[in-house]
Amino acid sequence: MQQRGCLAYVHSCEKTVFWAPFSATFQRVTAMRLALFDLDNTLLGGDSDHAWGDYLCERGFLDAVAYKTRNDEFYQDYLAGKLDNAAYLNFCLEILGRTDMAVLEEWHRDFMRDCIEPILLPKAQALLDKHRAAGDKLVIITATNRFVTAPIAERLGVETLIATECEMQDGRYTGRSTDVPCFREGKVTRLNRWLEETGHSLEDSYFYSDSMNDLPLLEQVTTAVAVDPDPNLRAEAEKRGWQIISLRD
Repeated sequence: MQQRGCLAYVHSCEKTVFWAPFSATFQRVTAMRLALFDLDNTLLGGDSDHAWGDYLCERGFLDAVAYKTRNDEFYQDYLAGKLDNAAYLNFCLEILGRTDMAVLEEWHRDFMRDCIEPILLPKAQALLDKHRAAGDKLVIITATNRFVTAPIAERLGVETLIATECEMQDGRYTGRSTDVPCFREGKVTRLNRWLEETGHSLEDSYFYSDSMNDLPLLEQVTTAVAVDPDPNLRAEAEKRGWQIISLRD
């Protein structure tokens, strides 16, 4: 895009414009307000990470008794805010490292149909549509790994996903995570890096979450919204005067 008497550049669909009238000094204008969303138990009526483990067990791809017992223990630790995230990632990503990509993709298609479609929330989609219609930049930011969540974000029509990353080598998963896990303070770290890379800011931003684990990020945004919150987050939201909503009513 060119304008008479100035230089201009438009960055993809994010409406980021660089311009300067006959000078080397460029100014940056970011037109889109950020609307950040947790995924599990916020936009979904359940936890996709836990559901993925259940799916693998129910289909006989894992030792059902041993895996479900350990998976349930990790999930209770998560709800209680005391999850050992490194141990959990080693546990849940191991199967990715020993399974061919084509097989994983087939499993995930079945998982989307059988496990994710039933927990999609009409009110969550309406909330996304409301922010989209307002011209906001939608971002899903989740502790669950990208393999599980990328197709879900696509199904919800959200292009930008910040998630825990799975290491890949030679076109297949290693069974290990890479980068900073997108959990608790790690969500803030990962988001800040994305803000630097894209030029967006948290001015007039929103963040929707159900979990006290997301308190570090909830404290950073302009408008924090507790969505069907766990008891600890509900108490914190009431104390701070944050809005509390339900997408399940």
